[in-house]
Amino acid sequence: MALYVYAITGKDHPHRLDGLTGVGSEPSPVRTVTAGPLSAVVSDVSEEVKPKRRDLQVHQEVQQRLMADAVVLPLQFGYVATDDAVVQQALEDNADGYLATLRRLDGCAEYHVRASQEDEEELLRQILQDSPDARALNERIRGGDQDPQLPLALGEMVAREVQERQDTLAAGLVQALLPYAREHVTRPPSSPDFLNLSLLVPHESKDDFLAAHASLARQIEGGVDFRLTGPLPPYSFV
Repeated sequence: MALYVYAITGKDHPHRLDGLTGVGSEPSPVRTVTAGPLSAVVSDVSEEVKPKRRDLQVHQEVQQRLMADAVVLPLQFGYVATDDAVVQQALEDNADGYLATLRRLDGCAEYHVRASQEDEEELLRQILQDSPDARALNERIRGGDQDPQLPLALGEMVAREVQERQDTLAAGLVQALLPYAREHVTRPPSSPDFLNLSLLVPHESKDDFLAAHASLARQIEGGVDFRLTGPLPPYSFV
Protein backbone atom coordinates (compact mmCIF):
# COMPACT_ATOMS: atom_id res chain seq x y z
CA MET A 1 0.00 0.00 0.00
CA ALA A 2 1.27 3.47 -0.86
CA LEU A 3 2.17 6.07 1.73
CA TYR A 4 1.13 9.69 1.85
CA VAL A 5 4.01 11.69 3.36
CA TYR A 6 3.24 14.80 5.42
CA ALA A 7 6.55 15.87 6.88
CA ILE A 8 10.05 14.97 7.99
CA THR A 9 11.19 15.41 11.58
CA GLY A 10 13.98 14.41 13.87
CA LYS A 11 13.64 10.93 15.34
CA ASP A 12 13.24 12.43 18.82
CA HIS A 13 10.25 14.60 17.89
CA PRO A 14 7.33 13.84 20.30
CA HIS A 15 5.04 12.84 17.40
CA ARG A 16 1.78 13.34 19.28
CA LEU A 17 -0.28 11.68 16.57
CA ASP A 18 -2.84 9.79 18.65
CA GLY A 19 -6.31 10.16 17.20
CA LEU A 20 -5.12 11.61 13.89
CA THR A 21 -6.26 9.93 10.70
CA GLY A 22 -4.89 10.81 7.33
CA VAL A 23 -6.01 11.79 3.87
CA GLY A 24 -8.13 9.76 1.49
CA SER A 25 -11.65 8.35 1.39
CA GLU A 26 -10.67 5.57 3.82
CA PRO A 27 -8.38 7.40 6.27
CA SER A 28 -5.66 5.42 8.01
CA PRO A 29 -3.93 6.38 11.27
CA VAL A 30 -1.07 8.83 10.92
CA ARG A 31 2.21 7.14 11.90
CA THR A 32 5.95 7.44 11.50
CA VAL A 33 8.63 5.71 9.45
CA THR A 34 12.10 6.05 10.96
CA ALA A 35 15.58 5.67 9.54
CA GLY A 36 18.62 6.71 11.53
CA PRO A 37 18.16 10.17 13.11
CA LEU A 38 15.07 11.04 11.04
CA SER A 39 11.39 10.17 10.86
CA ALA A 40 8.80 10.69 8.15
CA VAL A 41 5.20 11.24 9.19
CA VAL A 42 2.92 9.21 6.92
CA SER A 43 -0.41 7.48 6.50
CA ASP A 44 -1.43 4.61 4.25
CA VAL A 45 -3.44 5.44 1.12
CA SER A 46 -5.00 3.16 -1.46
CA GLU A 47 -5.94 5.75 -4.07
CA GLU A 48 -4.75 8.87 -5.83
CA VAL A 49 -5.01 11.76 -3.38
CA LYS A 50 -6.57 14.91 -4.80
CA PRO A 51 -6.68 18.36 -3.19
CA LYS A 52 -10.18 18.09 -1.78
CA ARG A 53 -11.17 20.34 1.08
CA ARG A 54 -11.11 17.67 3.76
CA ASP A 55 -7.75 16.30 2.67
CA LEU A 56 -6.20 19.76 2.55
CA GLN A 57 -7.47 20.37 6.08
CA VAL A 58 -6.09 17.04 7.28
CA HIS A 59 -2.71 17.76 5.73
CA GLN A 60 -2.57 21.12 7.52
CA GLU A 61 -3.81 19.68 10.81
CA VAL A 62 -0.97 17.17 10.85
CA GLN A 63 1.56 19.95 10.18
CA GLN A 64 0.14 22.13 12.95
CA ARG A 65 0.15 19.25 15.44
CA LEU A 66 3.79 18.49 14.68
CA MET A 67 4.84 22.13 14.61
CA ALA A 68 3.42 22.74 18.10
CA ASP A 69 6.07 20.46 19.64
CA ALA A 70 9.28 20.83 17.63
CA VAL A 71 10.81 21.78 14.31
CA VAL A 72 9.38 20.09 11.23
CA LEU A 73 10.08 19.97 7.50
CA PRO A 74 6.59 20.18 5.97
CA LEU A 75 6.01 18.66 2.56
CA GLN A 76 3.64 20.27 0.11
CA PHE A 77 0.29 18.58 -0.34
CA GLY A 78 0.29 15.49 -2.55
CA TYR A 79 3.61 13.72 -1.92
CA VAL A 80 3.15 9.93 -2.16
CA ALA A 81 5.75 7.14 -1.82
CA THR A 82 5.29 3.52 -2.82
CA ASP A 83 6.10 1.91 0.55
CA ASP A 84 7.97 2.21 3.86
CA ALA A 85 11.23 1.01 2.34
CA VAL A 86 11.27 3.81 -0.23
CA VAL A 87 10.67 6.40 2.50
CA GLN A 88 13.42 4.94 4.68
CA GLN A 89 15.83 4.98 1.75
CA ALA A 90 15.03 8.63 1.04
CA LEU A 91 15.67 9.50 4.67
CA GLU A 92 19.01 7.71 4.61
CA ASP A 93 20.13 9.14 1.27
CA ASN A 94 19.28 12.73 2.19
CA ALA A 95 19.98 12.65 5.92
CA ASP A 96 22.67 15.34 5.95
CA GLY A 97 20.53 17.81 4.02
CA TYR A 98 17.39 17.16 6.07
CA LEU A 99 19.26 17.50 9.35
CA ALA A 100 20.88 20.76 8.21
CA THR A 101 17.49 22.17 7.24
CA LEU A 102 15.97 21.10 10.56
CA ARG A 103 18.73 22.97 12.38
CA ARG A 104 18.21 26.04 10.19
CA LEU A 105 14.45 26.14 10.81
CA ASP A 106 14.58 25.24 14.49
CA GLY A 107 12.76 27.75 16.69
CA CYS A 108 11.03 29.52 13.79
CA ALA A 109 7.67 29.74 12.08
CA GLU A 110 6.59 31.14 8.73
CA TYR A 111 4.41 34.22 8.34
CA HIS A 112 2.82 35.48 5.13
CA VAL A 113 2.40 39.20 4.55
CA ARG A 114 0.27 40.48 1.68
CA ALA A 115 -0.92 43.92 0.70
CA SER A 116 -3.55 45.02 -1.80
CA GLN A 117 -5.21 48.25 -2.84
CA GLU A 118 -8.58 48.14 -1.09
CA ASP A 119 -9.85 51.58 -2.14
CA GLU A 120 -8.83 52.38 -5.72
CA GLU A 121 -10.92 55.56 -5.77
CA GLU A 122 -8.94 56.95 -2.84
CA LEU A 123 -5.66 56.20 -4.60
CA LEU A 124 -6.90 57.89 -7.76
CA ARG A 125 -7.86 60.99 -5.77
CA GLN A 126 -4.40 61.07 -4.23
CA ILE A 127 -2.72 60.80 -7.62
CA LEU A 128 -4.84 63.57 -9.11
CA GLN A 129 -4.08 65.72 -6.10
CA ASP A 130 -0.33 65.08 -6.15
CA SER A 131 0.36 65.01 -9.92
CA PRO A 132 -0.10 68.30 -11.79
CA ASP A 133 0.13 66.51 -15.16
CA ALA A 134 -2.54 63.96 -14.29
CA ARG A 135 -4.73 66.64 -12.80
CA ALA A 136 -4.42 68.78 -15.93
CA LEU A 137 -5.41 65.90 -18.22
CA ASN A 138 -8.35 65.03 -15.99
CA GLU A 139 -9.55 68.63 -16.00
CA ARG A 140 -9.38 68.80 -19.79
CA ILE A 141 -11.47 65.63 -20.07
CA ARG A 142 -14.02 66.85 -17.54
CA GLY A 143 -14.12 70.21 -19.29
CA GLY A 144 -15.32 68.59 -22.50
CA ASP A 145 -12.10 68.26 -24.52
CA GLN A 146 -12.92 65.70 -27.24
CA ASP A 147 -9.33 64.68 -28.00
CA PRO A 148 -9.60 60.85 -28.11
CA GLN A 149 -6.02 60.47 -26.89
CA LEU A 150 -6.64 62.16 -23.56
CA PRO A 151 -8.34 59.25 -21.72
CA LEU A 152 -5.63 56.87 -22.91
CA ALA A 153 -2.85 59.23 -21.87
CA LEU A 154 -4.45 59.78 -18.46
CA GLY A 155 -4.97 56.04 -17.96
CA GLU A 156 -1.33 55.27 -18.79
CA MET A 157 -0.10 58.06 -16.52
CA VAL A 158 -2.23 56.90 -13.60
CA ALA A 159 -1.21 53.26 -14.14
CA ARG A 160 2.48 54.20 -14.02
CA GLU A 161 1.94 56.24 -10.88
CA VAL A 162 -0.01 53.42 -9.21
CA GLN A 163 2.77 50.94 -10.01
CA GLU A 164 5.48 53.26 -8.73
CA ARG A 165 3.64 53.98 -5.51
CA GLN A 166 2.86 50.34 -4.86
CA ASP A 167 6.44 49.26 -5.61
CA THR A 168 7.77 51.91 -3.25
CA LEU A 169 5.31 50.96 -0.51
CA ALA A 170 6.04 47.24 -0.91
CA ALA A 171 9.79 47.83 -0.68
CA GLY A 172 9.33 49.94 2.43
CA LEU A 173 7.16 47.32 4.12
CA VAL A 174 9.67 44.58 3.36
CA GLN A 175 12.56 46.59 4.75
CA ALA A 176 10.59 47.43 7.91
CA LEU A 177 9.84 43.77 8.64
CA LEU A 178 13.13 42.13 7.67
CA PRO A 179 14.88 42.88 10.99
CA TYR A 180 12.49 40.47 12.71
CA ALA A 181 13.09 37.56 10.32
CA ARG A 182 15.88 35.06 9.93
CA GLU A 183 15.10 34.61 6.23
CA HIS A 184 12.56 35.90 3.74
CA VAL A 185 11.14 35.11 0.31
CA THR A 186 9.33 37.55 -1.97
CA ARG A 187 7.16 36.21 -4.78
CA PRO A 188 5.36 37.88 -7.66
CA PRO A 189 1.99 38.89 -6.22
CA SER A 190 -1.33 37.86 -7.72
CA SER A 191 -3.84 40.60 -8.43
CA PRO A 192 -5.11 42.49 -6.53
CA ASP A 193 -2.10 42.10 -4.24
CA PHE A 194 1.05 44.12 -4.82
CA LEU A 195 3.08 42.43 -2.05
CA ASN A 196 3.56 38.70 -1.39
CA LEU A 197 6.16 38.15 1.30
CA SER A 198 7.06 35.11 3.40
CA LEU A 199 9.14 35.55 6.53
CA LEU A 200 10.89 33.00 8.73
CA VAL A 201 10.46 34.52 12.17
CA PRO A 202 12.19 33.16 15.30
CA HIS A 203 9.81 32.49 18.17
CA GLU A 204 11.65 34.97 20.38
CA SER A 205 11.00 37.73 17.82
CA LYS A 206 7.33 36.93 17.36
CA ASP A 207 5.89 39.62 19.66
CA ASP A 208 8.11 42.36 18.24
CA PHE A 209 7.29 41.25 14.70
CA LEU A 210 3.53 41.30 15.34
CA ALA A 211 3.81 44.72 16.97
CA ALA A 212 5.77 46.04 13.98
CA HIS A 213 3.17 44.71 11.56
CA ALA A 214 0.34 46.28 13.56
CA SER A 215 2.17 49.61 13.66
CA LEU A 216 2.73 49.56 9.89
CA ALA A 217 -0.93 48.72 9.29
CA ARG A 218 -1.93 51.81 11.29
CA GLN A 219 0.49 54.04 9.40
CA ILE A 220 -0.46 53.00 5.87
CA GLU A 221 -2.73 55.42 4.06
CA GLY A 222 -4.63 55.25 0.82
CA GLY A 223 -7.03 52.36 1.41
CA VAL A 224 -4.42 49.60 1.56
CA ASP A 225 -5.34 46.18 2.99
CA PHE A 226 -2.25 44.88 4.84
CA ARG A 227 -2.76 41.22 5.82
CA LEU A 228 -0.81 38.82 8.00
CA THR A 229 -1.18 35.04 8.19
CA GLY A 230 0.68 32.82 10.64
CA PRO A 231 2.33 31.19 12.41
CA LEU A 232 2.52 28.54 9.70
CA PRO A 233 4.73 25.54 8.94
CA PRO A 234 7.81 26.81 7.09
CA TYR A 235 6.88 25.55 3.61
CA SER A 236 8.67 28.40 1.86
CA PHE A 237 12.00 27.67 3.51
CA VAL A 238 12.34 23.89 3.17
